[in-house]
Amino acid sequence: MSADPSRRQFLRGTGLSLGSMALASLSAPDPARAAGETLLSLPHLAPRAKRIIYLFMHGGPSQLDLFDHKPDLAKWHGKEIPTSVVGDQRLTGMTSGQSSKPVTASLFRFARHGRSGAWVSELLPHTARKIDELCVIRSMHTEAINHDPAVTYLQTGHQQPGRPSFGAWLSYGLGSESRDLPSFVVMVSRGSAARPADPLYARLWGSGFLPSNHQGVSLRSSGDPVLYLSNPEGIDRATRRDQLDVLAALNRRQLDAHGDPEIATRIAQYEMAFRMQASVPGLTDLRGESPATLESYGPGASQPGTFAANCLLARRMAERGVRFIQLYHRGWDQHYNLPSDLRLQCRDVDQPAAALLEDLKQRGLLDETLVVWGGEFGRTTYSQGKLEPTNHGRDHHGRCFTLWLAGGGIRPGLQYGETDDFCFNIVRDPVHVHDLNATLLHQLGFDHERLTYRFQGRDYRLTDVHGRVVRDILA
Repeated sequence: MSADPSRRQFLRGTGLSLGSMALASLSAPDPARAAGETLLSLPHLAPRAKRIIYLFMHGGPSQLDLFDHKPDLAKWHGKEIPTSVVGDQRLTGMTSGQSSKPVTASLFRFARHGRSGAWVSELLPHTARKIDELCVIRSMHTEAINHDPAVTYLQTGHQQPGRPSFGAWLSYGLGSESRDLPSFVVMVSRGSAARPADPLYARLWGSGFLPSNHQGVSLRSSGDPVLYLSNPEGIDRATRRDQLDVLAALNRRQLDAHGDPEIATRIAQYEMAFRMQASVPGLTDLRGESPATLESYGPGASQPGTFAANCLLARRMAERGVRFIQLYHRGWDQHYNLPSDLRLQCRDVDQPAAALLEDLKQRGLLDETLVVWGGEFGRTTYSQGKLEPTNHGRDHHGRCFTLWLAGGGIRPGLQYGETDDFCFNIVRDPVHVHDLNATLLHQLGFDHERLTYRFQGRDYRLTDVHGRVVRDILA
């Protein structure tokens, strides 16, 4: 036989080694090390956070109605926004041809809060109480101006679909702290604002070209929390165990024959699903929560599928070692009826988000949990359509928007970045999408330039070929 191994021998040997690692992780005493550090020698840095809870306001919250106070806009209200401010920036097709673009001051009152004296809208009274624990970044920016590419960009580092999501990268890099739950879980709640829902595709929590066991698991609000979680009638747990053992033996034969690491991934996924049959019902059963805890999250805390209930579940997942917990809240795309709809959306999320921070802190989890709140972009200073005395809308605006972080080694009580008097352009400390992701990864112990995966002859990473850690916001 030739001294040089054939391509088939090479692939078979590589597949077996990866398969052995995946199978070994099923019984490893430290799943995080077996699934992550053994493969990648991670983390690169001393981590400040163990996990992320990402509160994603899908649709684009209006920064100048919530956090970026611009009182001088009252003098411009109803007047045309100067062309010198707009410049040659890209606008969506919904307002690019609009003949008039009247400046629209916020209809909501702002007040200073906390020791930091940060301005917060009247729409977020509970968040305002926690303002000294937040780092509010008012200088986020993105190139994307439409929802799907903008969400895809923020979640995967690229505007075109096909890349792994943030949670998948985190699962790939660190594995799971929990033997009985996935490392990446997703929940979606619908906002109170009655408007057509922009699509949220499952690829936003997909694994892309990473092994498929790193994709997010979607937790449902009705029926089984996870599809096919319950055994069918006539199948008990012992019978299911026997079936999986036979199936695993068949899959191992295929693994031995073909050396395909995805077969090992499939074996691992079946085993995780079996363990989830026991762990997920306990996770989603809120009867053990105290009345005071349920009350703190608000009136929807006991109603499955609400943002309040999902925030409470997020805390329970953090306690159980889930690495990346993604909460999507829909309904923030306020092209019209912004004054009424923004009130409804804020009422949905304000109290639960503040309660989540307090609950994590009381349980000693906030220091090791990085909480993110924000959307894919902001809204325009000018009105979309006709500006009426008590009603208006705002178009998409990627040039500047606001996002806040808390916990996980982030500086609390900080207002970072500044926009111009029209809340249209950034004048100090810009933070790009890639900068944000680089910073989040840094807090989790990653050098974002070294967390890579080779695919089709190229090394890929979450931050593409960009990104810098925003060290001014680190504690």
